[in-house]
Amino acid sequence: MFDDLSEKLESAVQTITGKSKISDVNIAETVREIRRALLDADVNYEVAKEFTARIKEKAMGSDVLTAVNPGQQFTKIVYDELREVLGGERTDISVADVPPTVILIAGLQGSGKTTFTAKLAKYLKENNNRNPILAAADVYRPAAIDQLKSLANQIDVPVYSIEQKDAVRVAKEAVSMAKSLALDTVIIDTAGRMHVDEKMMNEVADIKKAVNPHEVLFVVDSMTGQDAVNTAKEFNDRINYNGVVLTKLDGDTRGGAALSIKKVVNKPIKFVSMGEKLEALAPFYPDRMAQRILGMGDVVSLVEKAQEQYDEKKAQELQAKIKKDKFDLEDFRAQLQQIKKMGDINQLVGMIPGASKALQDQEIDEDAFKPIEAIINSMTPEERQDPSILNGSRRRRIAKGSGTRVRDINELIKQFDQMKKMMKTMSKMGKMGRAMQSLKNLPFGS
Repeated sequence: MFDDLSEKLESAVQTITGKSKISDVNIAETVREIRRALLDADVNYEVAKEFTARIKEKAMGSDVLTAVNPGQQFTKIVYDELREVLGGERTDISVADVPPTVILIAGLQGSGKTTFTAKLAKYLKENNNRNPILAAADVYRPAAIDQLKSLANQIDVPVYSIEQKDAVRVAKEAVSMAKSLALDTVIIDTAGRMHVDEKMMNEVADIKKAVNPHEVLFVVDSMTGQDAVNTAKEFNDRINYNGVVLTKLDGDTRGGAALSIKKVVNKPIKFVSMGEKLEALAPFYPDRMAQRILGMGDVVSLVEKAQEQYDEKKAQELQAKIKKDKFDLEDFRAQLQQIKKMGDINQLVGMIPGASKALQDQEIDEDAFKPIEAIINSMTPEERQDPSILNGSRRRRIAKGSGTRVRDINELIKQFDQMKKMMKTMSKMGKMGRAMQSLKNLPFGS
């Protein structure tokens, strides 16, 4: 995510950070590099111009030029301005004083709107204890209704739809049904087009007028760069939405839409979607994103993801086993499953300070876990608890049962032994990168 921009900004900032003394001249040179990096990332020209002008103005102040560590001061200025251009503070969605809360979803076809509708329902259900119902108001594409029902079925959320092609009626009746069933949230998925047109705009406006939603979210494909920003502006001029949702952020290495949209549209980014899985949705925090762009990682989000899967009793039991050197392959398999539940492993690595740079161009294949689990599943309980009993014949049997090779089993046991030793001594956060590298080195990544 934003890899190219991050690398160029880090390079520009490091140039001045390495100076024992900074001056008007090297500030101007660094600011030019930052502006070039932003424009290369497809950031709106006026946004890039204003952004770098503010950095230059603050950096050339006497307090910075005479600071004990002016390089760190400059980095802080860039971080502050990044956070500001991304929105400053986290803005949450509105909630009705009297249920149900009605949320209207709009966007172009192909932006990930229908998938986001289901993702938001899952997020609100699991994190805010909401009881949502989805309204299938994209009445023109049967596939859209079928897709919404399929996704909703995965998260056990009801969907309201009708045979007639009347989107306004669907929205109004879904709100009525929510009231009758004591459901507190209605999320309305509307129709999209391949481009902005009058019919689509009028329909969304009619739905908005009919149900008076508490929140209108515009979903945009972040990979379309400035096209996304322009479309967001057109939609906002017509329907005046409350916030933006950026989808496909995991495939966006440039970052132009994310860094431009708040300033151009003057509406906050509220959620970001990274991946196809229904759990691949996160609230947008400008400060955390600014840290990631500058290569500082996002430890807070990483800890939050870990806490979602955290079981205090199991953690204490595991800690006791590690101290007694009783950590076995059953425990190892359980930890792999916990990591998988946290989300895309490459995104998790990106949250660790310095890890993205250390593992640059080294994609961690999530399928690498499958043969590892197959090997462990092919063992007897006794073998999982004490891998030292794995002689040649046992290893051949396990290889045959798991569809792997004996040398794969040998390598896994070797890595497991190394991990056991490391887990006994790993007590500081700074050593997490080594743990991630151990996973990367398991013998199934290619």
